[in-house]
Amino acid sequence: MKKQLLIFGAGEIAELAHFYFQSDSAYGVAAFVVDAAYRTSDTLCSLPVITLEEAIARFPPAACDFFVALSYSALNAIRKQKYLDAKAAGYSIASYISSRASLLNEGRVGENCFILEDNTIQPFVRIENNVTLWSGNHIGHHSVIKSHTFIASHVVVSGGVTIGEQCFIGVNATLRDHITIGDRCVIGAGALILSDTEPDGLYVGTATERSKVPSHRLKKI
Repeated sequence: MKKQLLIFGAGEIAELAHFYFQSDSAYGVAAFVVDAAYRTSDTLCSLPVITLEEAIARFPPAACDFFVALSYSALNAIRKQKYLDAKAAGYSIASYISSRASLLNEGRVGENCFILEDNTIQPFVRIENNVTLWSGNHIGHHSVIKSHTFIASHVVVSGGVTIGEQCFIGVNATLRDHITIGDRCVIGAGALILSDTEPDGLYVGTATERSKVPSHRLKKI
């Protein structure tokens, strides 16, 4: 018998969390939880959508664990608050770690982490609470990812890097070894970070511009 799980959220990430937990974990999802103002449907994935107050009555903490499936909105502050709300309500907080991820860090992973397929997490890495690692990242040895951070896909974190709380690291970003990313930093897609960053920094690379030559002029494609 699988242990029951409540998922906070009713968007795409919540649907993904349902898929991953149902197909690749010891949990069975019992219901989705939302704030009353954001409940637009009574069901999702053929399961009830309920408020936290309803969840506590129908699925008390003694019988159910909890997972917050939200994105990086407001620099992860919303996901952070809902995680804290669930803990305050007395729930044990689950993490999802894909069976297709390579974890060599002796299980140093906190609560409410969402670690998808094809992540490589090298020895001596520490991942704190409420961290999302989308698919295909490399997290180098002796690195620390602090709480409430979201790392998108195909990010290279070299050895000995510290990433602060509530950061967002975009697709294909590269962080050189032994640097510190300050709290609440946004590192844009494709950015190359070679030195420490101050808290609240925004680091965005230059987007590729359209060529003056139209595509139909290319003869070899």
